[in-house]
Amino acid sequence: KLKLERDFSRYNYLGLDSAKVNGVDDAANFRTVRNAMQIVGFMDHETQSVFEVVAAVLKLGNIEFKPESRVNGLDESKIKDKNELKEICELTGIDQSVLERAFSFRTVEAKQEKVSTTLNVAQAYYARDALAKNLYSRLFSWLVTRINESIKAQTKVRKKVMGVLDIYGFEIFEDNSFEQFIINYCNEKLQQIFIELTLKEEQEEYIREGIEWTHIEYFNNAIICDLIENNQTGILAMLDEECLRPGTVTDDTFLEKLNQVCATHQHFESRMSKCSRFLNDTSLPHSCFRIQHYAGKVMYQVEGFVDKNNDLLYRDLSQAMWKASHSLIKALFPEGNPAKINLKRPPTAGSQFKASVATLMKNLQTKNPNYIRCIKPNDKKAAYVFNDALVCHQIRYLGLLENVRVRRAGYAFRQAYEPCLERYKMLCKQTWPHWRGPARAGVEVLFNELEIPEEEFSFGRSKIFIRNPRTLFKLEDLRKQRLEDLATLIAKIYRGWKCRTRFLLMKKSQIVIASWYRRYAQQKKYQKIKSSAIVVQSYIRGWKARKLLRELKHQKRCNEAATIIAAYWHGTQARRELKRLKEEARRKHAVAVIWAYWLGLKVRREYRKFFRANAGRKIYEFTLQRLMQKYFLEMKNKMPSLSPIDKNWPARPYLFLDSTHKELKRIFHLWRCKKYRDQFTDQQKLIYEEKLEASELFKDKKALYPASVGQPFQGAYLEISKNPKYKKLKDAVDEKIIIAEVVNKINRANGKATSRIFLLTKNNVLLADQKSGNIKSEVPLGDVAKVSMSSQNDGFFAVHLKEGSGAASKGDFLLSSDHLIEMATKLYRTTLSQTKQKLNIEISDEFLVQFRQDKVCVKFIQGSQKNGNIPTCKRKNNRLLEVAVP
Repeated sequence: KLKLERDFSRYNYLGLDSAKVNGVDDAANFRTVRNAMQIVGFMDHETQSVFEVVAAVLKLGNIEFKPESRVNGLDESKIKDKNELKEICELTGIDQSVLERAFSFRTVEAKQEKVSTTLNVAQAYYARDALAKNLYSRLFSWLVTRINESIKAQTKVRKKVMGVLDIYGFEIFEDNSFEQFIINYCNEKLQQIFIELTLKEEQEEYIREGIEWTHIEYFNNAIICDLIENNQTGILAMLDEECLRPGTVTDDTFLEKLNQVCATHQHFESRMSKCSRFLNDTSLPHSCFRIQHYAGKVMYQVEGFVDKNNDLLYRDLSQAMWKASHSLIKALFPEGNPAKINLKRPPTAGSQFKASVATLMKNLQTKNPNYIRCIKPNDKKAAYVFNDALVCHQIRYLGLLENVRVRRAGYAFRQAYEPCLERYKMLCKQTWPHWRGPARAGVEVLFNELEIPEEEFSFGRSKIFIRNPRTLFKLEDLRKQRLEDLATLIAKIYRGWKCRTRFLLMKKSQIVIASWYRRYAQQKKYQKIKSSAIVVQSYIRGWKARKLLRELKHQKRCNEAATIIAAYWHGTQARRELKRLKEEARRKHAVAVIWAYWLGLKVRREYRKFFRANAGRKIYEFTLQRLMQKYFLEMKNKMPSLSPIDKNWPARPYLFLDSTHKELKRIFHLWRCKKYRDQFTDQQKLIYEEKLEASELFKDKKALYPASVGQPFQGAYLEISKNPKYKKLKDAVDEKIIIAEVVNKINRANGKATSRIFLLTKNNVLLADQKSGNIKSEVPLGDVAKVSMSSQNDGFFAVHLKEGSGAASKGDFLLSSDHLIEMATKLYRTTLSQTKQKLNIEISDEFLVQFRQDKVCVKFIQGSQKNGNIPTCKRKNNRLLEVAVP
């Protein structure tokens, strides 16, 4: 992933002898670092991002440049081998052409103008190293900020905090450069605040409080700090001025500037200064200057001061880093945002360090620091070996002698009058529990009561000063004893209060119990009286009800008798009327028959006169009638079977019956289809409706459809209710199961198939494990967007889920089934029934499937297979699954 090699010597930044230390296990240290990052709270992607940035820094050191001459005569640099650059761009997500241009060109902006200049080989190497240093430095700052965010207290309540500051060691080497200069400057500032908070502040406090005191002399290194950090004549100010000055700027010009400005300073030494006492000092080279620090004299090589102080990162590189798709690198270079371009020159390294030291000093001034001074006993790192000269030198320049003298002559403990009185007021009857006068008067009364010798303490203007720690320990012992006596008194009073409270509670409880018992007894008595009254009432109501029932029964029998008599009378009357009406009807019918016969006789007599004139037409009509009778009788005997698929039909005997013959064929086919449909049960009708729906969806579209026409749609291929293996699955599904079948779920990583149970209910689509029966996925039908399949003779299909739905977090499902037509048809009909919307079924030999955050193309091709007629799926790359169909 990081594109690194195990041989560290292949990286220029690690090619030094110090890169490998004997006795150090790098692998164990690496595991410790990763474990520490995990404990602090780094996420896995954050840890990976940090390692990618470090790998990019290592690879930056291996980029080399070669010179090329342009047409205009200017020198230009080109990258020799672009493989390292390509790997860096892959790690950081930067366009290779953008980073390559940033190493070869530099854009200078001034107001509304932009000028692009080429970089020569030296400038290109400078830009490369500046980018590597900035990446590493900003990564370190980001790690510090990230760790502070993880370990900071989450509560909003303000609490006291204890911090530990590990001070830089004072560095004096054979060759001291810019790095040792700023480190020793920080030590000077820390020594200055140590002097102010210990020696100076201590003595000033005694004078301020009016305590008799003899001043002790000590060395104040403020003059050395002023030599370095003065805004006008300080060394850092001169260095920044040289860096910003137009024209040719070198380390020698910087040294000349120092010789002019700092020549008369008593702690600055140089061979080139105007002070004649250093002209013949052969221990001081011409290209060096020496500063007399509080810890001793240090000689600094001026070479590299200007370049190290500048350490500028070209704006083109910052903008290239900001364009990276790597989130961490983009966050490390906010100034590369084109919307936030700042034309000001970035601060120098010395200015940044000076501002950081000032912030540290401001922070220490607001705290109450305590110091632990470490003495280095020898230079051999050996135990029980003390170098007297080395130890005495450290004691002198750390100012420990003056500190000890101040402490021995001063007071070991001091405290304001108010907290002192508040802490020890219980030791005196006059101050306990409340003192009404001034706090100082209370402390004086307290110390007089305790008979403490006057030479052991002194009264200041706002504080009490105690000389000997034994006096303080005595006060603490007396306070501890008094607190024990007070605790005993409080415990005695508390036990008395507790006993009285318990007695009153028991008394109150006895009263409550007695009242509740009397209430219970009265309730029981009332319930007994109430039950007796209910029994008496029930007997009386029963007697009244039985009496009323007898009266109602007698009245009902009387009413029924009257109704029966009336019914018999009405029946007799109705039968008489019916008999009369029947007789009248027979008479009317006889009259009508006689009248009809008479009319017929009259018509026949009239018809005989016209018979011979219409004989031809009558014969034609008679013949036509006989032919029709013969046609229908022959059709009766030649009728085909009642099967709707029978195409046979008798031939037409006469031409004039052509339209009648076709219409009769159509009517007969519709009639036998209806007779055939009337034989179906409700289940058979549902099956044929599904077959018809499948025909509309897949006929002439899916090559697999013709083979499914003759197969009945069973739905429940797995007997879940009967098989005890699936008892757990049956209990988990409350709805009716429309289809249950074993399908193959395709894994996007390798294209291999895993057996799953596919369940379709009225509202959901479920996938369950075939072995255990556990439900793996449950998708509501409303979340199904569409179903995709190929047009070939395979069983692969994809179930696409709607974006933003709860089930879409894991992506779509790519499945394979032996009953694809049936599953797709039932899913289409169930979705239409539940959501009132048609499910989109897409038939294409190439479609996209969403797997979590990635989209993979599924492509179907023709090919001969080793497994016979079984389609196979194979992963081609991260974005393509290929299905070979025989």
